[in-house]
Amino acid sequence: MHINDKEMTKHQNMEPRSASLSQLTMTQVIMPEQTNPFGNTHGGDLVKLMDNAAGVVAIRHSSAPNMLTAGIDNLVFKRTIRVGDLIFCNAEIIYTGRTSIGLYVTVTVEKVKIRVTKPAVEGYWFMVAADKNGKPTPVPPLKIENKEQELKRNDALNRLKRLKEVSKN
Repeated sequence: MHINDKEMTKHQNMEPRSASLSQLTMTQVIMPEQTNPFGNTHGGDLVKLMDNAAGVVAIRHSSAPNMLTAGIDNLVFKRTIRVGDLIFCNAEIIYTGRTSIGLYVTVTVEKVKIRVTKPAVEGYWFMVAADKNGKPTPVPPLKIENKEQELKRNDALNRLKRLKEVSKN
């Protein structure tokens, strides 16, 4: 999609925002209805939670009326999450384009009885800000505040480039 000159100027004139202003952690206990007959959490329930967290963080950063998931990259399930486990879903912005936002989203799992927390799921989300009519709308630039954020942004740019190439086919 093409962005017009007025929208491009709007994006360029927006004040860069820090990722820490939008970062979010959502927490929940896994219940039986979220699992299969063996007590393992459905992957789709985890993806839905991660997508919701990414969307909230992207809206907090952009103040856009809507966020559309454009792509998910390198979604990795590292360990099983079971009924009664406590999960923490963290989403942080690592990239912004004119109308798009890239996020790194993780889920960690805590075995409540023994208080041991380990990484469970991670992935990269790319979202597009949309106005009330569903048209792409500019987002504020991401304020890069340290070397780690610069590395994450560069990684997101490479991932986004690869996703765009794949979507052409």
